[in-house]
Amino acid sequence: MPALTTTSDGFLLHGEPFRIISGAMHYFRVHPGQWADRLRKARLMGLNTVETYVPWNLHQPEPDGELVLDGILDLPRYLELAHAEGLRVLLRPGPYICAEWDGGGLPTWLTADPDVRLRSADPRFTGAVDRYLDQLVPPLLPYMAAFGGPVIAVQVENEYGAYGDDSEYLDHLARSLRTRGVEELLFTCDQPDPGHLKRGSLPGVLATGTFGSRITDQLARLREHRSEGPLMCTEFWIGWFDHWGEPHHVRDAADAAADLDRLLAAGASVNIYMFHGGTNFGFTNGANHDHTYAPTVTSYDYDAPLTEGGDPGPKYHAFREVIARHAPVPDEAAPAPAVTLPPLTVHLDRRAPLLSQAAALAEPVRTDDPATMAELGQRNGYVLYRTTVPVAGDGLLHFPDGVGDRAQVFVDGAPVGVLERERHDEALTVRVPHAGATLDVLVENMGGVNYGPRIGTPKGLLGPATFDGTRLRGWDCHPLPLDDPGVLDRLPFTESGTAAELGPVFHRGTFEVGTPADTFLKLPGWTKGQAWINGFHLGRYWNRGPQRTLYVPAPVLRPGANDLVLLELHATARPLAQLTDAPDLGPEKP
Repeated sequence: MPALTTTSDGFLLHGEPFRIISGAMHYFRVHPGQWADRLRKARLMGLNTVETYVPWNLHQPEPDGELVLDGILDLPRYLELAHAEGLRVLLRPGPYICAEWDGGGLPTWLTADPDVRLRSADPRFTGAVDRYLDQLVPPLLPYMAAFGGPVIAVQVENEYGAYGDDSEYLDHLARSLRTRGVEELLFTCDQPDPGHLKRGSLPGVLATGTFGSRITDQLARLREHRSEGPLMCTEFWIGWFDHWGEPHHVRDAADAAADLDRLLAAGASVNIYMFHGGTNFGFTNGANHDHTYAPTVTSYDYDAPLTEGGDPGPKYHAFREVIARHAPVPDEAAPAPAVTLPPLTVHLDRRAPLLSQAAALAEPVRTDDPATMAELGQRNGYVLYRTTVPVAGDGLLHFPDGVGDRAQVFVDGAPVGVLERERHDEALTVRVPHAGATLDVLVENMGGVNYGPRIGTPKGLLGPATFDGTRLRGWDCHPLPLDDPGVLDRLPFTESGTAAELGPVFHRGTFEVGTPADTFLKLPGWTKGQAWINGFHLGRYWNRGPQRTLYVPAPVLRPGANDLVLLELHATARPLAQLTDAPDLGPEKP
């Protein structure tokens, strides 16, 4: 029997009235060394529950591989820490999570198959889901409330009503959880549009809503859909995420707190999205594609109550006051801001050019026409494509099928232009100085679409290429496995000079730390690329903004010498980086 049950207008936990006051905190966006700190701060704000998605694509990167459950993916440990803090857990295992996460959490090896109908009763899809659940559920069962653990409810699917209309698929997911031993309350969530709720819910499964305003109207729509049962907002949007090139999104704390008060005054349960957003470390950010492709930035601060660096912000204090009107709040002082590292400058005095060192990172795959990233077995990051141009002269270099997502073009090592999916670029005019000149195309996967029908859109060069109508054949395709922590050690770094360095170039430097503490990497004068500290992949930087700093968690640092590596794709005037004591997420959206 589930520990959490429903009444005509609320919840019972072990037979006693219980209101869920939850906040979203995704373990995979927070360094595991900081999970306990963030969970404690959740309890101190007055939360009795935390919510997390589960990213299938990280836990099962290979179709037949073992489930990854260590490091930042050690979900059992996260659940243990939540339990130790006295917090309940809402678990949202997918298979689709959206979450502004690469591919919405669906694995590339699955989305790359054009014959699979995603998020449907297609047995090729449900079979893959079942094999995933076969590995995921058993290690999580001890953490279910039925066995004394913290997990009180499990989500069946995520905003499915905005995507499809396949009740057989939803029923399959619910049965798949039940037959594997999940006894806890099951729920769905959808935007409270009548059509979405109808398509996305199941009989006997709690239907909840996702919204951030117009509280009275949204709760009324939920009640129209289900005449009785608990009212719950599973994603109460109190901030928003950013795309590259946009202003930084914020929401007034008093406005968000007033809406939270309205929710709680109506007797509803709530999950604040997000309580603590964290960071899209590495290559994990997603993208949207409405009229055009729009990738999400590295920071997932979300203007949440707890900032990206784990400090209480204005919403933390405002929400704590609101919650105290409706439920007990711990009689302890609100947490103070964390100590940060004193500012310092890092000189990156060693270099390794990417174009000449690509073979040191991975052996090339020889193809007649360029292969996509998926065809090369590359999940994310970069691929370097190399061929020769048989004729000289000025001409049009054309990729009629486009690029996914951003391509830098070089002739004999000299940069000649950039093509971007965002701008729908397909061609550029180049000068080929002699027959047999080397053409290099470095393609960057800027993040998989996480919402809508374009999930699984291919990455890399997406078809044949021509120069002045002549098809270019015979390509060396170099996958660049930069998500492998040890790959940077294979590069032969040499001392760099004082002149400006044209990219793509890996730059390396060291800096000394006394006592490790949080810090923020600032890169004035740098253009675009990736950053690593001590092999930990902080993520993507880009002077397009809005964000101007990358968060560096204290556990990434060590006393003594520390190592900073940047892959700069274009150029920097001076090979200097700064570690600063405050984040800069860019100009705010008016």
